[in-house]
Amino acid sequence: MAWVLKMDDASIESGLVHDFDASLSGIGQELGAGAYSMSDVLALPIFKQEDSSLPPESETKNTPFQYVLCAATSPAIKLHDETLTYLNQGQSYEVRMLDNRKQDELPEINNKMVKSIVRVVFHDRRLQYTEHQQLEGWKWNRPGDRLLDIDIPMSVGIVEPKTHPSQLNAAEFLWDLNKRASVFVQVHCISTEFTPRKHGGEKGVPFRIQFDTFAQGEGGEYIEHLHSASCQIKVFKPKGADRKQKTDREKMEKRSPHEKEKYQSSYDTTILSECSPWPDNAYVSPNQAATPSFTSTPLSTYTMSSVPDSFLCSSESSSPNHQADPGSHGNSEVILHPTQLFELVEKQLSPTASIQDAQKWLLKNRFNSYTRLFSHFSGSDLLKLTRDDLVQICGPADGIRLFNALKSRSVRPRLTVYVCQESPQESPLLERHATDENGDHSISSSLHVYHALYLEELTAAELIRKMACVCSLPLGTINQVYRQGPTGIHILLSDQMVYNLPDESCFLISTVKDELGEGLHLILK
Repeated sequence: MAWVLKMDDASIESGLVHDFDASLSGIGQELGAGAYSMSDVLALPIFKQEDSSLPPESETKNTPFQYVLCAATSPAIKLHDETLTYLNQGQSYEVRMLDNRKQDELPEINNKMVKSIVRVVFHDRRLQYTEHQQLEGWKWNRPGDRLLDIDIPMSVGIVEPKTHPSQLNAAEFLWDLNKRASVFVQVHCISTEFTPRKHGGEKGVPFRIQFDTFAQGEGGEYIEHLHSASCQIKVFKPKGADRKQKTDREKMEKRSPHEKEKYQSSYDTTILSECSPWPDNAYVSPNQAATPSFTSTPLSTYTMSSVPDSFLCSSESSSPNHQADPGSHGNSEVILHPTQLFELVEKQLSPTASIQDAQKWLLKNRFNSYTRLFSHFSGSDLLKLTRDDLVQICGPADGIRLFNALKSRSVRPRLTVYVCQESPQESPLLERHATDENGDHSISSSLHVYHALYLEELTAAELIRKMACVCSLPLGTINQVYRQGPTGIHILLSDQMVYNLPDESCFLISTVKDELGEGLHLILK
């Protein structure tokens, strides 16, 4: 049996009104008509939970220094993106340096000078990897010019300004924390000078102006890092920055109010944001840079090009890409077993190679211009780079070459020939039968060992050189080379014959003294 509760609509409505009035009666008693305010509502616990992830005001980090670039930011930058400031080439711009420390912060530098290094560097990470090559190219096109200069007459409160001939994109100076200090900087490079194709100024690459500040250490040198800050800029030809700023402003004025809310406001000055210090191995012109020294390198990291020429003769059987000309060695060649040569030389860079070993490997493989770029890369770091990474860092030509060298990609030879030197006392068969003392037949353990010759030129001279190396014969003692034809005839070896040899042909090399007994003839059977 089911019980059904029947209530009319009027009863339900009156009950709900009574409950709602009772729930609101407490609010009026607690706040009162005159005590109500929005701040009281926002102070309720339910609203405080939304801000619990934000750090308290007392925990907000306070930077010890502040740098203000006196140039307006672009209005065409979206919210949450980094600001962008347009500068004119060669124009002096003021950067104000402010001591922003709290009362007890860094007391050791009170009443002392600090040193700041100002740089113009690439914003794009890809160009940062190739900074050395990019700036060297700029220096070649603009001899005698600098990327960054300090306008000393207009600067205030700085002493001992210096620019180094080896660092075209940096300058340094000292300034007093107790006095007003402003440095005027000039950027002489424009953004379009580092683009593959020359477009308008807005297509140029962005730069960064960075300040690194240091305190004086115990030795008197300014090496104790205190603070670093930078901002993003683009540099245009004279008056180009003003036109670009005007264009951005006009574009924003045409947007709807709803779209404008997605963009930042333009400010008259640019505040440099805190960042990591610029690395010590910054760009240094090679004309003034010292030559790096390297420690001894394990044999496992050497390539074939690092082995003495006397060893290369025995590499015929193991490497198609590194075959030596025995004629350049005379009779003093050193022949090693292939396994010994493999222990001496390993073509591929080892993943366990240290930073010094990787530097040596780059030098031995003719990547000298990239040793500074990869100065902190070990063998494992280099091997992890993909083909696209290396193309972006080194450019298409050197990037592909470096990738192939790291992966040891060999070029397939045009012709492979297998040869074995025949001993006069032995049969040309691979296995010969013999009779022991009891009259039983057995198989001799004497085997002919063949060597692989890899030909690239497909000429008779190339084949003769490689056969002389395998047979340990001085090249000057070989007079003629013949190929044994049908019915035992001897056919003179020629370029056309070598060109038409089937791939992986096998020959036994028989040596015969010439008529005068001073030289040798080789017969390929």
